[in-house]
Amino acid sequence: MAEIKYEIMETIAVLSQSPKGWTKELNIISWNGREPKYDLRDWAPNKEKMGKGITLTKEELIALKTLLAEKEF
Repeated sequence: MAEIKYEIMETIAVLSQSPKGWTKELNIISWNGREPKYDLRDWAPNKEKMGKGITLTKEELIALKTLLAEKEF
């Protein structure tokens, strides 16, 4: 399996932290040298491991924000 390279350009928010120290974060990340995208996933302490997550373009993030603002919880 090919190595995945990433660079965290900016941490926008840490949404939660588990008892084992993993954090759920919204970051702007460049994956394999590509254009940075918004990324939501779990990270181990010191960022040595990561969980599955999702990446969104700015347009997708804006659409999600709009949909969530219209939704009643």
